[in-house]
Amino acid sequence: MKKRKIELAVISDVHLGTYGCHADELIAYLNSIQPKKLILNGDIIDIWQFSKRYFPPSHLKVLRKVIGMASKGTEVYYITGNHDEMLRKFSDTSMGNFKITNKLVLNLDGKKAWIFHGDVFDVSIQNAKWLAKLGGYGYDLLILINSFVNWWLVRLGREKYSLSKRIKNSVKGAVKYINNFERTAADLAIENDYDYVICGHIHQPKKEHYENKYGSCTYLNSGDWVENLTALEYSFKRWRIYHYNHDRLSPFFVDEDLKEMDMNELIASITDKEVDMEEINQEDFFIENPLEDEPTNEPNKKGLDNQGFTQD
Repeated sequence: MKKRKIELAVISDVHLGTYGCHADELIAYLNSIQPKKLILNGDIIDIWQFSKRYFPPSHLKVLRKVIGMASKGTEVYYITGNHDEMLRKFSDTSMGNFKITNKLVLNLDGKKAWIFHGDVFDVSIQNAKWLAKLGGYGYDLLILINSFVNWWLVRLGREKYSLSKRIKNSVKGAVKYINNFERTAADLAIENDYDYVICGHIHQPKKEHYENKYGSCTYLNSGDWVENLTALEYSFKRWRIYHYNHDRLSPFFVDEDLKEMDMNELIASITDKEVDMEEINQEDFFIENPLEDEPTNEPNKKGLDNQGFTQD
């Protein structure tokens, strides 16, 4: 698959080593992009809940993929968060294109971007870390239960449901905390003359313009890879939020998947447009001669089956 070339990608709150982590989806996303810079904005490895009993191969593949991207020229910045705070003792360590830091300031087309995880605003972490860790275990258990519920919903043909989102949106304290978090980050960015402030931590992907009497800035949050499966992308002087569940192309896993689709469905899955197959002339299909380096301009002499593939 051809990779999308982008200036910068930001991911956070992957929580490798927990049941809620969607490692396979993250690998698929990383395989689809070719960024000049990759920012890992905290809580990538969940050291708080790390256990030798649970660290599946897919989680290890994420780490191998990130290291592989660094070895191929991508600048990788690992910004520490609260769940991987043990890495803060290695802050400002560099290994080739891989760097560990607690915060990062980048110049993006003449504008300053201030990037940090965001746990510094969390009072429970600063004053009662044991309570925050207990909450982390509770959140992981909630995600595990949610996965089981969603498994049944999918089997019943219904949409997935997020228990944690429902709780956050229902509890006024949680809503107030998130709003205060965003406003505090934006106000501090304006005070320090930053054009962008980029956080993670609260698992709420967002892009919003904030203003106060001293100026303005853009607040961005990369979300997470537990519930939202989101990332931030910067290219052509613009930011966007990438949503894996909405923005990805339908993957082709095995031939059987393709055989179950006719050509109309196949093209529609890629272009999101309905195609009238009667308008497609079989003479328009060409194949490459496998015995020659150059493709032939001869039309495919072999017939196409009712799914659009050669009868061979």
